[in-house]
Amino acid sequence: MTTDIESIASSFLSELSRWEHFREVRDLLDWDMRTGSPRKAASLRSETVGVISDEMFRLKTSPRFGEYLLRLQDPGVASSLSKDVRRIVALEAREYERNRKIPQERYQKFAVLVAKAGAIWEEAKETSNFALYRPYLEQVVAMKREFVDYFGYREHPYDALLDEYEPGMTVAKLDPVFAYLRDETVKLLQSIVNSGCTLPGDLLVGDFDKASQRELSVQLLEQMGYDFEAGRLDESIHPFQTTINRFDARVTTNFRAHHIDFALFSTLHEGGHALYEQGINPEFAGTPLSAGASLGLHESQSRFWENMIGRSMEFWQAYYGRVQTLFPQFRDVPVSEFHKAVNEVKPSLIRIEADELTYNLHIMVRYEIEKSLVSGDIKVSDLPEIWREKMKDYLGIVPGDDATGVLQDVHWSDGSIGYFPTYTLGNVYSAQFRHQLQKEMPDYLNEIKRGNLLGIREWLKEKIHRFGNSEDPVDILTRVTGEELNAKYLVDYLNEKFRELYNL
Repeated sequence: MTTDIESIASSFLSELSRWEHFREVRDLLDWDMRTGSPRKAASLRSETVGVISDEMFRLKTSPRFGEYLLRLQDPGVASSLSKDVRRIVALEAREYERNRKIPQERYQKFAVLVAKAGAIWEEAKETSNFALYRPYLEQVVAMKREFVDYFGYREHPYDALLDEYEPGMTVAKLDPVFAYLRDETVKLLQSIVNSGCTLPGDLLVGDFDKASQRELSVQLLEQMGYDFEAGRLDESIHPFQTTINRFDARVTTNFRAHHIDFALFSTLHEGGHALYEQGINPEFAGTPLSAGASLGLHESQSRFWENMIGRSMEFWQAYYGRVQTLFPQFRDVPVSEFHKAVNEVKPSLIRIEADELTYNLHIMVRYEIEKSLVSGDIKVSDLPEIWREKMKDYLGIVPGDDATGVLQDVHWSDGSIGYFPTYTLGNVYSAQFRHQLQKEMPDYLNEIKRGNLLGIREWLKEKIHRFGNSEDPVDILTRVTGEELNAKYLVDYLNEKFRELYNL
């Protein structure tokens, strides 16, 4: 009997390993499409991605795979499996139940659709032409609503999509957290506006050699502990991090000739994602455990490095000299002024360029739009105007075109509806982790000031990274911090930081 169970478990894990090989090829093709693949190749490449995605879908929805799961979930069998294998079975059973509800031909059609939509989105954004993109987005939304019907839900249809990115999260849980954070953010923002105090953000605008920006980005990634022998830095329109396999976690950024801060903080952000991937237990390679526990947990790591480390005074006391060496225009600018510049609060049109305080308001615009799209309360054709209205209500500014409005994000193109809230969840998680770090490593700010980031990286690896997806996000959060989701720590952090910077 034991030998039979071992054989089933071995066959099951081999099937998962085969799926991982297909995923690696698919993700490598996706990385190539986003970093330099010829535009004319997009259509045929999309078909290739669709075929690979279809094969991946077949593997995880086949009767044989279902039989493996059925046998391994039997109480008598499960008790003889290792903790890690039981976790893998539970994760795969959850995904299997979702995927098998989708007809295979519908999944393949969706895979081809989103591959094409991504290429069309790039063209539409470049030309600020929502009409070009609209029919593709309409199909994406329609198919996601179709998938919601397959999945089912208890309260709000958006829950079925939200749960895909943040297991266990629902609209009912998220709405009060967002409402509290929104109210406190608006209150602090209004205080800053009324203060009349300004920070020297213009210091970050000028002529900045792209090769020097790349050199600085590489240096900072190395200081964070990023392993370049298990990754690389490339350029893309929309910065992202992708993991090809356990030993290939890639980072992209975007070097802008007239803005030094964009590439700098995008690199720190994506580097935070990559450190998470590189810190996962190597023994999990080739299994679902070799990934982050959720997108919110993943985002907590990127936002922690980008903002709570990268925008701190201590960070720049350690590394500002490198900026001054590479960019002579800063040689006579005190570090205190540079620190103020990178923390300027100024409502902006573009989410990925938003300051730390107003960023969550950008997410709330998208969150409310997505909920309404999924529930059918609004139509895709209405999005440009709805976007403008919400930006005016939330941030007091209105985009002049669709490129800086509804077309600015790539996420809807690949069907990632339900994804955006994980950004704000990441901010909330990161503040909770920071609060715990302060208790366990009270000298951590001085360590940053001395240029020692590896101690912090090791703390994160020991507490979070190494566990990969072997625990649910809520379990990781409560294990590390002793409590569940609590936005109070983020509100306190933002108030403490910006009240000091703006002399409130």
